[in-house]
Amino acid sequence: MPLKFSLFLPTGFGQDLAGFADPRQAYDVLVELVRTAEESGYEAVWLPDHFQTVPPSQAYLFESWSLLAAMAGYTDRIRIGQLVSGNGYRNPALQAKIASTVDVLSQGRLTFGIGAGWYERDYEAFGYEFLPAPERLRQLREAVQVIQSLWTNDVTDFDGKYYRLVQAVNQPRGVQQPRIPLMLAGGGEKVTLKLAAEYADLCNVMVSPAEAERKFSVLRAHCEKAGRPYDEITRTVTTHCLITETDEEVQAALNPGMGLFYPGDFESYLLYGTVDTVRERIAAYEAAGVQELIVGFHQVMDPEAIRRFAKEFLDY
Repeated sequence: MPLKFSLFLPTGFGQDLAGFADPRQAYDVLVELVRTAEESGYEAVWLPDHFQTVPPSQAYLFESWSLLAAMAGYTDRIRIGQLVSGNGYRNPALQAKIASTVDVLSQGRLTFGIGAGWYERDYEAFGYEFLPAPERLRQLREAVQVIQSLWTNDVTDFDGKYYRLVQAVNQPRGVQQPRIPLMLAGGGEKVTLKLAAEYADLCNVMVSPAEAERKFSVLRAHCEKAGRPYDEITRTVTTHCLITETDEEVQAALNPGMGLFYPGDFESYLLYGTVDTVRERIAAYEAAGVQELIVGFHQVMDPEAIRRFAKEFLDY
């Protein structure tokens, strides 16, 4: 399977929209970025799901599902999805209903991403309880079951510890058959990757090529225990890119705050550097078993960065 490339769309979480004084202008730029990705041949566009910027500020931050629905109307071919919906932000039955509607709006181009949630400030600011990680993961397990049932069954009854549904009907269930594809994000080896092996169509991690290969070996072991073919799950990695004339220019662009998202020595594996350096790092991801690279760009508001990467690497 050839390596695919997708766009990670900035929606304001990293204060990407801090330079805008009119939200309509910020939105117009996001539309341009998505249209550029579609025209340039990217596989998909992925949005983050957050309520507060990091660090918290007055900069614009768009709600992700509203934005995703709008992007469905501005595109025709490219797949759309979230990387990823925070399970604690919405009741999973409602979340399944929203996703079903967006799948129809996009003519069957949605990939539904979900995770346990991690940014505590989102929860505090909007009045959600931020439970310990093990409990958030137990909620996630129930939520995935609820969502997939509502996508595949005429009627859903569910009596779990966290969620309860009684004769729930979800119509229309979406366009795609047998159901909307589901991505689980996170590299937790005991629980998250086990959930991916049991339920997901795609998984996502944000790590180096060597660590991605190791995480995928854990995923494979969970698949074997679950009696599921490993190759049924598309393996994706999120990364970041800046193409420079020399590798030395990279030093001025990298900052320690990137470690919040990319663990370890991220300077050694992010797609930062010359075209040749970036090509070598892409090859390392492919050798590690990655099937889709989801690329955010250092020049977050510049459609030319999207076009240049496509010109250099989409036929890679």
